[in-house]
Amino acid sequence: MHDSGADTAPGVIVVDSCTTLGTTLVLRLAGEIDHFSVAPLRALLASAADDGCTGLVLDTSRVTFCDSGFLALLDWWPQQGRRLRLANRSRAVQHLLDAAAPARRASGSPTTAGRS
Repeated sequence: MHDSGADTAPGVIVVDSCTTLGTTLVLRLAGEIDHFSVAPLRALLASAADDGCTGLVLDTSRVTFCDSGFLALLDWWPQQGRRLRLANRSRAVQHLLDAAAPARRASGSPTTAGRS
């Protein structure tokens, strides 16, 4: 058996705080957002959208890792005219967005909006 040394355990994302301001959901996230850990976060956001939330502010200052699962979530939320803002981007989030920027500009992705 060969062990590549890669960590195959799913990441853990924590919703550190969750509030609403009118129809805007404000989440403070901490930890890792990967294709495993994004599923419960997406379910939370789907529920919020079903309850009438049309705005989303994500404080990602405490996100230590993120991958394309997070990008997919960022693309999914603005569907149906919902608004998205990324606040206090962590180094990991900014690195992912910078790396994906050329492809995202070509596809017209909204992820670059709300830079702070």
